[in-house]
Amino acid sequence: MAYYPRELIAEIKQIDLLTYLQNYEPGELVKINERIYSTREHDSLKISNGLWFWWSRGIGGRSALDFLVKVRGMDFTDAVEVLVNKTAARKPIYQKPLTVPKARKLILPEKAEDNSRLAFYLQKNRGIDGDIVEYCIQNDLVYEGIYKSTKTGKVFKNAIFVGYDPLGKAKYAAYRSLNESRIMGDCTGSSKEYSFRLVGGEKQEIHLFECAIDALSYAALLKLQNKNWQDHTLLSLSGVYQPKEQIEDSKVPIALAKYLQEHPQTDTIFLHLDNDEPGRLAAKALKIILPKDIKVIDKPVKYGKDVNDFLLIQKGLKRPFKYIRRSQNEQSKQSLCPAR
Repeated sequence: MAYYPRELIAEIKQIDLLTYLQNYEPGELVKINERIYSTREHDSLKISNGLWFWWSRGIGGRSALDFLVKVRGMDFTDAVEVLVNKTAARKPIYQKPLTVPKARKLILPEKAEDNSRLAFYLQKNRGIDGDIVEYCIQNDLVYEGIYKSTKTGKVFKNAIFVGYDPLGKAKYAAYRSLNESRIMGDCTGSSKEYSFRLVGGEKQEIHLFECAIDALSYAALLKLQNKNWQDHTLLSLSGVYQPKEQIEDSKVPIALAKYLQEHPQTDTIFLHLDNDEPGRLAAKALKIILPKDIKVIDKPVKYGKDVNDFLLIQKGLKRPFKYIRRSQNEQSKQSLCPAR
């Protein structure tokens, strides 16, 4: 077995994934926009701001070494050897890390002439009740946004989910593609303190989700049960919450912290986070770090990966499956019944 001194390994760990691919595997890089790349082998693996995250598996990192071990399945020593050999043959050329400029104010995408494509996507692809979709459109919580590429002139349309401050001013917006591709993110100038939420009549308890789609899906599930979804407060964290390695040192997600500050009477929080490894870790962390006078109830869905999966299963639009968290971050779907 080859031996590499600690100093060399420390140097190798400084090579970020974007630098590695640009220098040694340029054909593997796919440019999404000015600040985001993916890989040709895994289109759900995104590289941005010096980091990478494999969304379909829920794992991420910074360095090329992390990538070779976690994604390509190499032994640590073999991965180090690959990097040592490549850098010995040709020193890598580093570029400035891609950073997202901080905007002074929220920049909302232009609105489309109508929301027909958005409504079709939310109702047919995501199974969300039409009345809920219409309510969100009428109240400017959701709309069909237009983005025009300055380079190609091509026009793209996305679903835009908007969050407001107590004065009714838009402070946050997330975009998501209107198809099955995983193009999503926060609009420039967004403040996650005011992420997407549906504030109901009952203010003492709230339901927490990773994204707006899951929050809307839960509202649809309530309606399927003949319950008034507008009685419930549904809050999106606008992304996967990642606690610190030492869970006790973690901070409450900023969207939840802001809501609790504005609604100190809150005494119960229901967690509807994903069934994957990051979702289960986030639920565990929140049960530990939230104030002890708040009752925290973990309520993952019985079937599927997330709340939207469960909604589609309940409506007969997807086969029931258990989401299995396997070793080495490998997840799979286990069918529970034949195709309909």
